[in-house]
Amino acid sequence: MTAILTDIEGTTSSISFVKDVLFPYAASHLPGFVRQHARRDDVAELIEAIQVSESLTDIDAVVDQCMAWMEADNKQTQLKALQGLIWKTGYEQGDYEAHVYEDAYRYIRQWHQAGIPVYIYSSGSVYAQKLFFRYSCFGDMTDLFSGFFDTTTGPKLEADSYVTISAAIGKPPAGIVFLSDVLGELDAAHAAGMATVHVQREKGMSSGEIHRVAHSFAEIQPD
Repeated sequence: MTAILTDIEGTTSSISFVKDVLFPYAASHLPGFVRQHARRDDVAELIEAIQVSESLTDIDAVVDQCMAWMEADNKQTQLKALQGLIWKTGYEQGDYEAHVYEDAYRYIRQWHQAGIPVYIYSSGSVYAQKLFFRYSCFGDMTDLFSGFFDTTTGPKLEADSYVTISAAIGKPPAGIVFLSDVLGELDAAHAAGMATVHVQREKGMSSGEIHRVAHSFAEIQPD
């Protein structure tokens, strides 16, 4: 195998950190953040994109739409970008640091040192992904990764997204191992021709019949 592509939530890192820390933080700060920074170029661009796509006319409507998306766990691209900007403030203020499993940190570092490139593919924006690993509980991990992909590449449940990533990496799908805790994502990657590993951090998870299973990164052998 010539490259590793990995999910974040539930794979390299706990679901509870994202669910119980990051999402509530974004939800509580989004209304004030959007209104306060509405004229800032990066925020204004996202607001405009949401207004155009949803036929909204004012900032309050944009805030309401974003809150509704978060409540429904809608992985809308502009929402993810806004969340990333909000989380940046929390990281910089020391309100939290990103959780990463010790085995994930250890083996990602080993693979990197062995010359095996590791890439991230997450529904969170690339900006948010880089923040996550820059402010991890193990310090700045961003140098351990060769690239980051988000939903601007395509939905994680569609095989074409993994074909696109393979082309961007410059390696055939058969040489890439995709790690995730979500069966639908693994099925899509498998359909694209990638090798797949179902990372089961919790007991009792169904793995289907086509994916290898690992309970920690220590059980993953790229070769």
